[in-house]
Amino acid sequence: MGWFDRLKSGLSRTREGLVGRITSIVTGAGRIDEDLYDELEETLIQADVGVETSLHLVEHLRKAVARERISDPEQLPGLLKDRIREIMGQETAPLNLQSGGLTVMMVVGVNGVGKTTTIGKLAQQLKEEGRRVLLAAGDTFRAAAIDQLEVWGQRTGVDVIRHQEGADPAAVAFDAIAAARSRGADVVIVDTAGRLHTKSNLMEELKKVRRVIDREVPGAPHETLLVLDATTGQNAVQQAKAFSSAVDVSGIVLTKLDSTAKGGVVIAIARELNIPVKIIGIGEKAEDLRPFNPGEFVDALFTR
Repeated sequence: MGWFDRLKSGLSRTREGLVGRITSIVTGAGRIDEDLYDELEETLIQADVGVETSLHLVEHLRKAVARERISDPEQLPGLLKDRIREIMGQETAPLNLQSGGLTVMMVVGVNGVGKTTTIGKLAQQLKEEGRRVLLAAGDTFRAAAIDQLEVWGQRTGVDVIRHQEGADPAAVAFDAIAAARSRGADVVIVDTAGRLHTKSNLMEELKKVRRVIDREVPGAPHETLLVLDATTGQNAVQQAKAFSSAVDVSGIVLTKLDSTAKGGVVIAIARELNIPVKIIGIGEKAEDLRPFNPGEFVDALFTR
């Protein structure tokens, strides 16, 4: 399958839970009334579009129906698609890769979201593009995380800078940047600990890592990517708010979109957070991690 067909397939559960349900509701409705709006609102919330964004979308429908004097309920999905497209925008947000110097990326997120796997896949893709990549095992809280990153390093042929379990993550980042300079690397990707995002000590640790990176490479990290698991729905939005307040997240990587009916969270993220979704994951292979194209996402979501 081509990418669009794979995206459509990956969004099948979300499409059925959101667009399929909305289509069923309007097809069975004899008229546009408050009961219909209530059903649409409930469906949007259940698809993890979020209460605030769901209310906004339904209010938009109300105004459009009144303004355009629409009486046919079956016109509502088209209006909804157009508004979601406006919210999502059309432009892909590319990774901020430096053309003439070292690019440093910091990857954050709670445990279990696919953070280390995302780093490995991203490293593989960057290497295939001809860039020299180095990984920093900054999740020193868990020996398993260090080992997992080393496995990805071996698999992709990318060097990994590591310290012992319990070491200072900022020291790992410092050593990785020094190694990158001595080895002529183009990109350093720094893994970080993923303990609960509500823990203030973790956030302070991330701030320290960021300060050290900025001290060694002024203006870095050039990307601070937050990895979110789409299957967690609205909890992903709360994680994004917590991490962005601590480390100024520049982009979101949304994983496991193919494993959930909660893909509506992408819409909530676009409207409620001023952070672009830069990458999405819809499968296990490295090529299943792709730049996020919002227009393509909306088309795939609404194409049955």
